[in-house]
Amino acid sequence: MAKAPRTTLTFLGAASTVTGSKYLLQVGDRRVLVDSGMFQGEKKWREMNWEPFPVDPASISDIVLTHAHLDHVGYLPALTKGGFDGPIWCTEGTRQLAEIVLRDSAHLQEQEAEDANEQGYSKHDPALPLYTTEDVEAMLGQFVTLEYDTDFELTGNERPGFTAKPEELVTIHLTRAGHILGSASVNLWTPSASVLFSGDLGRKDHPVLKPREVPGGAPFVLIESTYGDREHPEPANLPHEGFADVIRRTMARGGSVVIPAFAIDRTEIILKTISDMEREGRIPDVPVFVNSPMGVRALRVYQTLTDELRDDLHPEDFVKIPDLTAVETADDSKKLTADGGHGPAVIISSSGMATGGRVLHHLEKMLPDPKNAVILTGYQGVGTRGRQLSEGATQIKIRGKYIPVKAEVYHDREFSVHADCSDLLDWLRELDPQPQEVFCVHGEEDASKAFAARIQSDLGLNAVVPRHGEVVLLDTDGVEPHVGTGQKKAAPAPRPKRTPAGPATRRPVSAAPTAAVGDLPAGKLAYRLVTGEPAAAFDQEVSAALGEGYTLAGSPTLAFSGEKVIAGQALVWSGRVPAVAPAAPASQAVAVTAETGEPADGADPDGTTRVDRPEPVGQED
Repeated sequence: MAKAPRTTLTFLGAASTVTGSKYLLQVGDRRVLVDSGMFQGEKKWREMNWEPFPVDPASISDIVLTHAHLDHVGYLPALTKGGFDGPIWCTEGTRQLAEIVLRDSAHLQEQEAEDANEQGYSKHDPALPLYTTEDVEAMLGQFVTLEYDTDFELTGNERPGFTAKPEELVTIHLTRAGHILGSASVNLWTPSASVLFSGDLGRKDHPVLKPREVPGGAPFVLIESTYGDREHPEPANLPHEGFADVIRRTMARGGSVVIPAFAIDRTEIILKTISDMEREGRIPDVPVFVNSPMGVRALRVYQTLTDELRDDLHPEDFVKIPDLTAVETADDSKKLTADGGHGPAVIISSSGMATGGRVLHHLEKMLPDPKNAVILTGYQGVGTRGRQLSEGATQIKIRGKYIPVKAEVYHDREFSVHADCSDLLDWLRELDPQPQEVFCVHGEEDASKAFAARIQSDLGLNAVVPRHGEVVLLDTDGVEPHVGTGQKKAAPAPRPKRTPAGPATRRPVSAAPTAAVGDLPAGKLAYRLVTGEPAAAFDQEVSAALGEGYTLAGSPTLAFSGEKVIAGQALVWSGRVPAVAPAAPASQAVAVTAETGEPADGADPDGTTRVDRPEPVGQED
């Protein structure tokens, strides 16, 4: 086998923000994308969905998915529309839920574009969706399902247009993550690197799913940090007592409760909670309407894939509510909150952050009435209507109109199925071997930074918060190369026994441009951090790994922990060296901006325009 080429990783989403998860791994000429999520929340992030993808989608050999939330799968049709035609690897649960999420996302985008063009509230003329239902249907055949706890060699490079090379072999292993049905952590090996993607991690005791499991460790770990700066509240008495109290109080005053709910996982948990509360007499029997076609379809998946459910849960436990109605048509949806439509009721409707979907109609009608109540049930992203309600807004804007908020608003934070700070630290603590570098991703910047600090103080591990577009070199000399199974089908062979990874050693680099870089002592941590604007990389080796057009613009600096070299930094400019190059900062854990320049603000690929609106439903919590 030829010498293994270097492996690089580019953070194309969920870096210093929660949404848009995309991680591009490149080994030699081969590119593998882990997750393909849509940006959501603040407009500055949503606009990035419309920017040209940093590499040609047709040059990607494989995509691997951790789970089916929109911020992890919502960009898939845009990539396939742009030329990606390879396999999309995931669990069966993720495949089934992703099909539901993507179809719904396309439908909502088409509907929003139609409404915007009719009512003239978009600055784009005409307003167009990012992708259509036809685009979604065209890519569904690319899904290939895998089982948990087996190794699999990705075969996306064994198709026309690609050359399969042994030195570019990529092997993955999926471990149950306990976040939503089908969710997985992903171990990934190349001949020169080993990296672990946590995906979104569930709490230790998910209310309806089997608990998460601990994957094998790796020198490099990407871990989510949604709740990296906080702990989930422990119920003082009965679980969700505030939730029950709001329902009791609202029913007593003759009002109705609307619950904006994520269609995937959250709707199922809310139904189970209401069913338990009615059976236990904690709330009165009340009409419950599930006004989310996507939520109803997802519920059927949960009831079908019973191997994913807790051993003490029966599929019918979700629907043991005496007066339960699934609302199918849009007309029936509007009748729910029409004058005289019904008496007091509980309406569960997507989306969970009130960014789109049928819940907007209910909020528009119900918020001005103080008899009613709104119950938020999880994370509310920055810039969303749910976040505004959670923070006490007196009015919110829906479809171009400001709606007064006079209804009671309650935020039940016990529903979250994201691990909190302690849970995340426990997950890291259990990895064997322990990581040498931890990247805190999938969190708002303050949460990610706080979590990185906790990792360093509590676990003694080096942790950084990558920036959007950062490129890192995954240099794992000393880690035993993964032994391929030779399996080429969707039913992988059992995982081969592997010895634990040994300590990483520092590969020598060329003496150019300075002797200091080439003279780094052996036996030090292999990870090399780099920093610079507008593009950066570490020495000529990294430049070669990323492509041509790089010029060193400063002498490398070294960062130390005691006497141990933990990082080398060098500023590298893409293309022409500017007349004045800023000095590379000397701090020890500053990351790199991508080698690709940022498109102009408002870039519009393929000449299309977009709807200036909140993102579609399917968000995750």
